[in-house]
Amino acid sequence: MQKLKTISNNLIVSDKATINIDGASYDFPVYRGVEDDVCIDIKTLRGSSGVTTIDRGFKNTASCESKITYLDGEKGVLRYRGYDLDELANKASFLEVAFLLIFGELPTKKELEKFHDDIVDNSIVNDDVKKIVDAFPSSAHPMGVLSSLTSALTAFNPDDVSLDYDRSKEGMYDTIVKVLGKIPILVGWSYRKQNGFPLQYSMKIRNLDYTDMILHLLFKKPNDEYKPNKNLLNVFNKLLILHADHEQNCSTSTVRIVGSSHAGLFPSISAGISALWGPLHGGANQAVLEMLKSIQEDGGNTKKYIRKAKDKQDPFRLMGFGHRVYKNYDPRARIIKDAAHKFLKSLGIDDPLLHIAAELEENALKDKYFIDRKLFPNVDFYSGVIYRAMGIPSNMYTVMFVLGRLPGWIAQWREMRLMNEPIGRPRQLYTGPSARKFKSKK
Repeated sequence: MQKLKTISNNLIVSDKATINIDGASYDFPVYRGVEDDVCIDIKTLRGSSGVTTIDRGFKNTASCESKITYLDGEKGVLRYRGYDLDELANKASFLEVAFLLIFGELPTKKELEKFHDDIVDNSIVNDDVKKIVDAFPSSAHPMGVLSSLTSALTAFNPDDVSLDYDRSKEGMYDTIVKVLGKIPILVGWSYRKQNGFPLQYSMKIRNLDYTDMILHLLFKKPNDEYKPNKNLLNVFNKLLILHADHEQNCSTSTVRIVGSSHAGLFPSISAGISALWGPLHGGANQAVLEMLKSIQEDGGNTKKYIRKAKDKQDPFRLMGFGHRVYKNYDPRARIIKDAAHKFLKSLGIDDPLLHIAAELEENALKDKYFIDRKLFPNVDFYSGVIYRAMGIPSNMYTVMFVLGRLPGWIAQWREMRLMNEPIGRPRQLYTGPSARKFKSKK
């Protein structure tokens, strides 16, 4: 790499990086982002040399440029549009953060009120969608139901497919507020159907803020003046903010690559929901709670399970520890750990699972095995305990994650479309049979 010389499109451009292949040299531009991270642009590598690179799971490949979220896993830093996550979680509302992520700046009071009102006005779900809900078996997982219903909303919002978003910013805004209005309705349906509550068809409940309305969609019973306490609203607001975006993770990358084909926002979000469903991604908080329950049922001996986690021959896996990108304490886990303790204390809940979680964390953070491997608790470790205290069943935990991640998915999809990114099309390293002649084996 040579000395920096120009600034272009928010990227500091270095002279070049040189790659030597079979005696030939190829030069490629080197970029430095605003946080001084370095990236080699190899998009011309195959065209000039016939060579591709391989990076399984894209662990070291930047698939896009983005101005939305900055993450430094080594230092444990996470910022939304330049704002520290801890500051946002303690000072902002979830809807403010959603606006920030999607549109780039914090909203004025007038902008926030309009955003809120537009979401509410566009939250009504067509009654025909309920017929689809009724067709699902009672055993259907809420994530599968939600993904299917989100995709089905495309049929009831045809503009999402036909509209030229590259030319119609107003149309893009209309679709965004529809997604933020309708998805919480579907989440409410997933929960209420399990509990035999009547379904609500819009957010037009009364003059409530966005987070409060979501809780009403979940928990309000007929003829019930539901009013969540301030501690519940506060911890739920924090959870949603902590989950709002996390750079190019599996589900976010899925939303961007589906959207790169110029699929609309509804099918792109549906694909993101499916990607989030897996236990290695959004489903991890459910897996954490199931692990804590199994430890409790086995007597609650956390040191025993720490030993099992270190034993390579033991199939037990300590869920909620470690992360693909964090080599330090997950900043979201630090925030939510304190919020979990305060929330449960305010409710007078002495949850044995929280005690088990705290013991696991304490023992692991003292253990050389975990210290050397930098296996710290992540956000999933405590979020499931909070959802449990809220009265949400474990199969709904990942659905709640969807509510938090919606603004990030929308922001990433919008950015990708506005930047007119090319369709996603990775290469591969072929390892199958070489050319051969057909010969029937009959």
